[in-house]
Amino acid sequence: MINHHSIVAGFDFGTQALKVSMFTLDGKLVWRGESSYPTDFPLTGRAEQKPEHWWEALTELLADAAKTVSLSRIKGIGVCATSSTVLVTDKEGVPQTPALMWMDKRAVAQATAVNENRDPIVKEVLRYSGGKVSEEWMVAKALYLKENGFLTPGTKVVEQLDWINYRMTNRWVASQCNAVCKWNYQGGKGFSPAFYEAIGLPDYHELWPDEVISVGSQVGEITEEAAAKLGITAGTPVFQGGIDAHIGMLGAGAVEPGIMSLVMGTSFVHLVHTEEPVFHEGLWGPYENAILPDKWLIEGGQLSCGSLTTWFLQQFYPHVPADELGAVYEEVVAEAGKIAPGSDGLVMMDSWQGNRTPYRNPHATGSLVGLTLAHTRFHIFRAILEATAYGTRNIISTFADSNVPITRIIACGGGTKNALWMQILSDVTGLVIETLEETEAGSKGAAILATYGLGHYPSLAEAAKTNAAKARMYTPQQDANEQYNRYFATYLDLHKALFPIMKELGTT
Repeated sequence: MINHHSIVAGFDFGTQALKVSMFTLDGKLVWRGESSYPTDFPLTGRAEQKPEHWWEALTELLADAAKTVSLSRIKGIGVCATSSTVLVTDKEGVPQTPALMWMDKRAVAQATAVNENRDPIVKEVLRYSGGKVSEEWMVAKALYLKENGFLTPGTKVVEQLDWINYRMTNRWVASQCNAVCKWNYQGGKGFSPAFYEAIGLPDYHELWPDEVISVGSQVGEITEEAAAKLGITAGTPVFQGGIDAHIGMLGAGAVEPGIMSLVMGTSFVHLVHTEEPVFHEGLWGPYENAILPDKWLIEGGQLSCGSLTTWFLQQFYPHVPADELGAVYEEVVAEAGKIAPGSDGLVMMDSWQGNRTPYRNPHATGSLVGLTLAHTRFHIFRAILEATAYGTRNIISTFADSNVPITRIIACGGGTKNALWMQILSDVTGLVIETLEETEAGSKGAAILATYGLGHYPSLAEAAKTNAAKARMYTPQQDANEQYNRYFATYLDLHKALFPIMKELGTT
């Protein structure tokens, strides 16, 4: 029975950690926790996780929550996860491979083959994903797994979200959000058998989950087996989520056209809804009905952002205990804040794991130009923050070139806790940036899905707008913006000059 004691739970399986948030039905936070899991990098360009670690993180977090919250109060669950994190399972859902992370680039050859396919059906379907597929996506990775002998009769190729939902409900169900944005499923038409035949994946329907359902629809119910592991009441409904960044749009309340959701995590994701389809070769989409019905979604993204600050701490402070890194990070931010815009002539390219938008270059790597003996590690840290801001400005410019005006930017994710980073983003872009009270928009958005699924709002958009609460606004400083204009031009020039060299280095 649902009553005033009832709560909903949102599970956000991110790149580095699982975040669980629990809210009352009117949006008040009850409990939040986080549990990290490792990523393995066995070879250059490869990134893997063990699916069992995701499930262990969930059981541990819920056991921790149960110390202060009765899990019997949970009346609905929503889940979001990284997209294009792909694994092979047997028919019972037992993983047969490590999960290939979204940032894993081993399927470059398969993506290239799809993109160079001249079949008219292929070209027509690709129009709705920006004219190409990415090596990150399900289609390219499924082809890689097939061509390299990882698939046997009865195996499934699924995403992280699909596997988590299956473990909880014993149902293979794909999210329309993931399918539209990463599997070349068309929101108004479904899968095109002719497309998959043409690219060499005619058996897609045997490999992937049996059904595709919209965001907010019910996947199933917590099984007795899952209940025993998780401590959640058997029969509790689980509602379909989607890509973590995209469900974060709901947590941020960014559901109206012209409002950009800037998700600041390991990577950055830039998302905007439009009323009509927008086609531009530098952007991903247009995606029909990916999150909201009767809306189109346009996407930009940067692959290496929060991961760069993590790299910085790992390389410059390798012997600092984990429980002391927070204080070290605060010191680094404070010292970087004393340095003038432009890091005293130091400019970095943020494409350490490739460029997602607008160049779509898997061969791109990072660079740091302008180093002198006068520069310190704090200059390098500030250059990291500035590089990610230059990348965001480049993407916003691409949106503008597509006649998609950005009227507001709402930022969410762990990066928003860094006030220096937020001010640099505002100064570089020349735009006001709003942040949220709930920085973890993914888990909040997932919880909003559950509230909507239980029937407490007439639409997802209404649920999102009602539950989003803004915390702070960052306004651009004119002097800093003028200085950054010059450095941004240098940043763009570096891409033109260094991309050919990066490709050559990557083939040696």
